[in-house]
Amino acid sequence: MAKTQLGARVDEDVAELARKRAADLGMSVGDYLARLVQDDASGLRARAVDAAARFLAEHQAIFDEAEAEAEDGRRPDSSRGARAA
Repeated sequence: MAKTQLGARVDEDVAELARKRAADLGMSVGDYLARLVQDDASGLRARAVDAAARFLAEHQAIFDEAEAEAEDGRRPDSSRGARAA
């Protein structure tokens, strides 16, 4: 497949994030950006965000309880964890 060069101006912090993330994934910046565009165009990113939102909505009470316990300095309820294991 032939490659086309694109040029885009972005803030330096965005460029640095792109470089770091591409390096973390062992990819070139161009390949990383191509993957982001493909994921976005295919709807993969939207489906992932929707799935995360559904997960949070279903389990929000657990997160709220853990946050409240952390703010109060209490330890989380260990009996629930024992049942989960």
